[in-house]
Amino acid sequence: MFEFLEIIGTIVGLVYLYLEYKASIHLWIAGIIMPAIYIFIYWDAGLYADFGINVYYLLAALYGWFLWKYGNKNKCSEASNGNELPISKIPKRLIFPSILVFVLTFILILYILISFTDSNVPYLDSYTTALSIVGMWMLARKFIEQWWVWIVVDLVSAGLYVYKELYLTSGLYALYAVIAFFGYLNWKKLMK
Repeated sequence: MFEFLEIIGTIVGLVYLYLEYKASIHLWIAGIIMPAIYIFIYWDAGLYADFGINVYYLLAALYGWFLWKYGNKNKCSEASNGNELPISKIPKRLIFPSILVFVLTFILILYILISFTDSNVPYLDSYTTALSIVGMWMLARKFIEQWWVWIVVDLVSAGLYVYKELYLTSGLYALYAVIAFFGYLNWKKLMK
């Protein structure tokens, strides 16, 4: 059964990545479906931090959709439907807090995995999960640098999933890393 879910999750993940590449607000629909599927896959594989991050992804998808739809501060006040949030660079004032959130989240997740689970990959699982939390927030804010965060997450995750024998998911994340590079280039073009 989990092999079937992994196939469906992979397909939805590809749709998600395509929509993210296009900077389409519809990516958030796939952003709700995909983590709902992977919650079961990661629990079964003993990737508890990845399980937890998918609960976060469900909530972040709602937040991201709202921000992308209504988050443009430059919209006209009489516009009831709002304007989509533009692609932008992360403000320098948010770089240190983002790094701090990553470090503190990494330490907390690592502590939880070592103390309360049977995870045999607590460091990598904590690393990718903490970095994904920051990356998802950056995506929700439509910061172009989110692509570089995802490239790192995707490459590390691809190796982790090979180790955990989740070969389709590993292939998906390797593909994510390649497409993330092109996504960065596309968003850079869309910014202009």
